[in-house]
Amino acid sequence: MTQLNQRDVTYRCGSVELVGYLVTAADLPQPGPAVLLIHDAFGLTRDMRAIADRLARLGTSVFAADVWGDGQTFSSPRDAETMIGTMLQDRSTWLARIDAAAEAASQQPEITGPPVALGYCFGGSSALEYLRTGGRLRGVIAIHPGLDLLAPWGDPTQTDGWLAGASVLLCCGADDPMATASQREQLVQSLSASGVEWELDLYSDTKHAFSSVALESAPPNDVIGYNARSAARAWNATLRLLHEVFPQWTAPDSEPPITT
Repeated sequence: MTQLNQRDVTYRCGSVELVGYLVTAADLPQPGPAVLLIHDAFGLTRDMRAIADRLARLGTSVFAADVWGDGQTFSSPRDAETMIGTMLQDRSTWLARIDAAAEAASQQPEITGPPVALGYCFGGSSALEYLRTGGRLRGVIAIHPGLDLLAPWGDPTQTDGWLAGASVLLCCGADDPMATASQREQLVQSLSASGVEWELDLYSDTKHAFSSVALESAPPNDVIGYNARSAARAWNATLRLLHEVFPQWTAPDSEPPITT
């Protein structure tokens, strides 16, 4: 198995200390392109770190952000929802913390150039909002993002042209109440108007948070649920987009597509 170099990285946003996680393959030529991983509502958990490790073993550096601060994570959905509500009430702080993570990533000696942001749930919303507000990203991969959290896109003629160079991959469940058909349509129209190259992968019989294995044994409900097939398809799509944006990254050829 590929050996990894792993370390926590402490950085700040205003008065708040944040604790990110940097992981690279031990034999990775340095410096190189990176993925900025933005966690879901529960924070930079063991599951999020495992995603970072998995990508690093495939040949890319990964900087996992800490949006909640002080490395805190949540096990209670109610606590996680409360934190999201706090960020929505203070969107400038929310986006400042994403920007602080991107800046911290850029300062690491293993990393060069703007990253691709990969976000899950709240993290996908965060990545899209950061791109919308001028964050310098090569691309965004948003896995079951909450499109209901996004602010309206402004006049694309007022951007500095950076948006037009970005690629966006949206992986959504067809039955996700947090990413409805009208919300998806509104977003892709805004992306097109801004000159962003986008792809929408829509999975049938799939709800919100479909990649979360922790939900596999959860009682059924109308909002969230694990879907192994959709999770595998989203992962394969993630690898493909990373290979397109970072041509020097050949990982997709070294890992067969996941099937269920």
